[in-house]
Amino acid sequence: MEKNPTMLFVVAAALTNEVGEILLQKRPEGRQMGGLWEFPGGKVEQGESPESALVRELKEELGVDVDPSNLIPLTFASAQNGDRNMVLLLFRCTQWIGEPVALDSPELKWRLPADMYALPMPPADVPWVEFLQKFG
Repeated sequence: MEKNPTMLFVVAAALTNEVGEILLQKRPEGRQMGGLWEFPGGKVEQGESPESALVRELKEELGVDVDPSNLIPLTFASAQNGDRNMVLLLFRCTQWIGEPVALDSPELKWRLPADMYALPMPPADVPWVEFLQKFG
């Protein structure tokens, strides 16, 4: 019998400032997909809700505090990663405490969705750019 692939849930934030720009972070070189630009976030650990995982990841990666009630579910994507099926959940966030800093990446950029097409991004993140441009 064929083994079922592992399901991996990943959360990401479209942190949006007052002019509609969204924060992207550059993946560190040496990591999988190093050098690509992505929405901040990470894996949902066992026992975590997607919202609590994203609150934790934003604190670890950017040093910002987010109230889970300020995370608005937007859309999802799926991707194959080796033998794992990834389900990626995107939330919008327009309110946080603190100034985002690159704690886990070499660089941060604020970009309008239309300007994100020029940046190299992980394949699973690309459909989100079009979604944010149309419905953001």
